[in-house]
Parts: sequence; structure tokens; C-alpha cells
Amino acid sequence: SSFLSRHFDPEEKKTPQKVRERATKLSIIISKIHPLPRGFCYQRLLLPAKLTVTRRHSAVTTSKAYLRQTMAVAAMAGGVDSLSDRAAKMKEALLKSQTITENVVSILGSFDSRLSVLETAMRPTQIRTHAIRKAHENIDKTLKAAEVLLAEFDISRQAEAQILRGPHEDLESYLEAIEQLRKNIRFFSSSKGFKSGDAVLDNANTLLAKAISKLEDEFKQLLVSCSKPVEPDRLFECLPESMRPSAGSPANHGDPNGLGPHSHNHSEQQNSNAEAASFKPLVMIPPRTVPLLHDLAVHMVQSGHQQQLLKTYRDTRSSVLEESLRKLGVERLSKEDVQKMQWEVLEAKIGNWIHFMRIAVKILFAGERRLCDQIFDGFDSLRDQCFAECTGNNVSMLLSFGEAITKSKRSPEKLFVLLDMYEIMRELHSEIESVFSGKVCAEIRESTLGLTKKLAQTAQETFGDFEEAVEKDATKTAVLDGTVHPLTSYVINYVKFLFDYQSTLNQLFREFETGGETVSQLATVTMRIMQALQTNLDGKSKQYKDQALTHLFLMNNIHYMVRSVRRSEAKDLLGDDWVQRHRRVVQQHANQYKRTGWGKVLFSLLD
Repeated sequence: SSFLSRHFDPEEKKTPQKVRERATKLSIIISKIHPLPRGFCYQRLLLPAKLTVTRRHSAVTTSKAYLRQTMAVAAMAGGVDSLSDRAAKMKEALLKSQTITENVVSILGSFDSRLSVLETAMRPTQIRTHAIRKAHENIDKTLKAAEVLLAEFDISRQAEAQILRGPHEDLESYLEAIEQLRKNIRFFSSSKGFKSGDAVLDNANTLLAKAISKLEDEFKQLLVSCSKPVEPDRLFECLPESMRPSAGSPANHGDPNGLGPHSHNHSEQQNSNAEAASFKPLVMIPPRTVPLLHDLAVHMVQSGHQQQLLKTYRDTRSSVLEESLRKLGVERLSKEDVQKMQWEVLEAKIGNWIHFMRIAVKILFAGERRLCDQIFDGFDSLRDQCFAECTGNNVSMLLSFGEAITKSKRSPEKLFVLLDMYEIMRELHSEIESVFSGKVCAEIRESTLGLTKKLAQTAQETFGDFEEAVEKDATKTAVLDGTVHPLTSYVINYVKFLFDYQSTLNQLFREFETGGETVSQLATVTMRIMQALQTNLDGKSKQYKDQALTHLFLMNNIHYMVRSVRRSEAKDLLGDDWVQRHRRVVQQHANQYKRTGWGKVLFSLLD
């Protein structure tokens, strides 16, 4: 519009030649506009000019109407002559302006067609420009993809260099290289469009296989170098202070005959302390090595090498545990080996075995379980499998001694050590269930439970054998003065110790419960033993030819029985009725002894 206002002013006299020149200039200026935006139309550029011309044409028409009105007014006023000249000049000017306007409109109309042709001519250029822009974008994308691909090649070369150096220099960098190689394999596996992609993938897989093979060797070497047998002193340090051996031996159980109060009290105190005391955790291998073993195990499992990992761990750790137990004093014994032992030796070995079981389950195997949990964290089935296989043979070696004891010949003196063995198995039951948890360890749990039941069965049978042995004791030892017989003191001491094992016996009877109360069962068995003793004493009393000694013998032995029961826990179990009844028996034999003895005196006086 500014252009038209300068070059197409209606007040100015313009020739058609000048109008064409200025229109040509306008065309040249418009043709020089470049680059053109997409969808641009030159008609839009001329629209303001058209509107300006249209407005001026309308103004001319309005001026004509005003002129007519002025002329009419002038005629009425009488100034027709002067106004007529002015009106003629104005009319002439308006006609010229109208002519110019019409010419401009005609010129601008021609511009429409010229601009349409120009726009058509520019369209191929626009299309080429768009194609160039798209090509530029595609080139950018290709360059970025190439950068990613080259970066993967760089990662592959770096990982290959690290893997070829091996894990000895820097294990953590070696593991990172394997992880980078795995990512590299996943990248080329998902990008199948590269011509050399398959070759790169094959090379990466081959390199990964070599890396994992070196990783297996590193895992084995690291595990073997850190796995050392545990010395007994280290195991003893994990025991509570009250349970640590003071004389350098793993256990110290009592006097030779197995019935001394020192032996039994020691066992009871040890069992009581074991339940309340806390055991220190055993460190199987250096803590700084465990995370490295865990990382190695993770990479081996991810590569599908679970079986190789299982075999390596089992072979290494199983031998270490076995050697640790042997250093402690554990040995595999058969029934024949047990049968050949003197009772004093066997009793000492049983006492040691009780101590070994506690140390093995609460310290050694518990430590191995923690180690497995740390190394194979995240792989539950593999963790339980490794633990079961590296401890299975060692548990079997420990239990073999108990199995041999249950199969050996029964004897009354074995009852208390059998009860001690049964007690330790009951004490360790919850610990065994916790340490040997999981489906894979079910066989180990069943074997320990089986030994517990066999010990209970053997103890109960030995109990029955003792009752029968008391009743059928046929010793010819005669007590010349009618005092207490050795069998009586032996049986009474035996019964006293039985009551020290009262809770264990109740549990044992509960194993074979038939519906009655365990307390009444223990009382019934005790009464049967006392009755068997009394029956045997009656038989032995008949060895005396002097009736006075017969009654004196029975009086002394039954009195010893009553006095011992009254001073022990057996009184609560046998009851006051038993005590009163047998006191009357003692009094009867005393009266008979007086009558028979004084009868001889009177008979001599009468003679």
C-alpha cells in the first residue's frame, strides 16, 4: 500500500507510460522475494493494494455526488458562472483520477495471472527444498546410528582386551568387561540389519565362553585359597565360656562306671547351659572375599554354568568340613568297632560325640549355611543344593557313631549315655530344622530324626533289660553279716540317676505313648524295678541257713531302699503309700529277727 501511495497518487497527473514503468518495477521487486515460504501466494501480497484502489474509487464516486449537490446549491444561489468553471475543472480531475484507478485495477488484475504462473514455476523448487531438508534429517539419523554402532564396537574391543588379560590383575574390571560384553551381545542380537552383525555376534559369544571358563578357574582358585580347615581352638572360642574345655580335651565325661554323680551332673549342667548360652558365629572365609565369590557365582549362573559351580563348591567345601571334623576328633565308626571297645573308652567317646554334635551343628554347619547364603544370594535352589551336598557326608560321619551305638549290644550301664545322646539330639532338633531347611536337605533332617527315634527305642529297651536283669541277677556273693547287698546299692543309685533324667524320660515315654500319662508310666516302671529288686533280695535271703540272718538281711536292704527313696525325688513319684508300706515290711523283718535271735537264747537257757 505504501508503494501504491507513492506511485499511484490520484491527485498527480500520470501518463499510462509511467504507470507501466512503475508496475514493471513492482513486478521486479516481487520476483526478487526468495526463499518463498511453503504455500505462499502472491495474490495475498497485492490484496492491500487492491483494497486501497477500491477505497479511492469509492472516494471519487462520492466526490462526484458532492459536486452535483454543490452545483445545485450554487445555481440556487446565483453563482452559476464561477462555480461552473470550478466544477468543470473538478470534473476533469475526477475523470482523470477515475481513469488512472481503472488502469491500476487493470494492471493489478494482470498481476494475479502473472503471480499464479510464478507460483506454479516455484513449486518444483519448494519440492526440492523439502526433499533436501528430509535428506538432511535422514543423514543426521544415520550419523547418530553410526555413532551408536561404533560405540558398541569400541565397547567390544575394550571388553575383549580386558578379558584377554584375565581376571588375576583386576577381578572387578574383569567382571565389568563381561557385563559389557553381555550388553554388546544383546545389542547385536536385537539389530539384525547389519551385514557383519552375525560375525560380530559369533565373535562376542566365543569371547564370552572363554571369559566364563576363566571365571570358573578364578572362582575355584579363590575359593580353594580361602578355604582352610577350622582348627579346634577356633571352634572352642565360639562356645560359651562355661562350655569351653579347660584341660585341652573336647569333653570330659565322668567316672568309668557311668553312674558317678560328677558325670551326670556335668551332662545335665551342660545341656541346661547350652539352651540359654549364645554361640559366637564362626567366620569360615575372610569377609572381603565373599562379595567377589558372590559376583563370580552370579556371572556363572547367568551363563548357565550352575552344575560346574555346584561341583566346584561341593568338592572344595566338603573336604574342608571333613578335615575340620577330623581335627576335632570325629571319626567314622561301625558297630564292630564299638563292640571291640572297652566300656571306659566307649563312654569317653560317647561324651566326646555329644560335644562334637553340639559344635558341628551350632557352629560349623551353621557357619557353612551363612556362607552359602551369602555366596549364592538370590539363587535359593542352588544355595540349598550346594549346602546339602557339601555337608551331607559330614553329617553322615557324625551320625554313624550314634547308629553304631544303637546297634551294639545293650547293657544297663549304657542307659545313661543313651539318654545323654537322646538329650543332645532333642536339644539340636530346632537348630537342625533351621540350618538344614529346604526341600533338598530333607534327607539330612530325616536321618537325624531317625537317629533320635532309634536312641529313644534303644534306651527304652535298655530300661526293660535293666528291670529284667535286676530280677534275674544270680550273683552268688553272700553278705555274711546280713548288711546291704551291692545289688541293692547299685539299683538304688541307678534309680536316683533315672530321676535326674526325669524330663528326658518323660519325653522318651512320650515317643511311644499309648494313651496313658507319662508321669504314671515312669512311676510304674520305677515300681517294677523296685519290686524286681525286692524279689531278687528275697531269693538271696534264702541263701542264709540262719533264719535270723535272713530277716536281718531283708530288714537292712529294704530299710536302705526306703531311706534312699525318702531322701530323693523318687518319693514324690512312688508316693507316701509305698514308703509306709515298706516301712511296715522293715518292722516285720525286725520283729522276726528279734524273735528268732532271742528264741535261740531262750532255748539255750532252757537247755
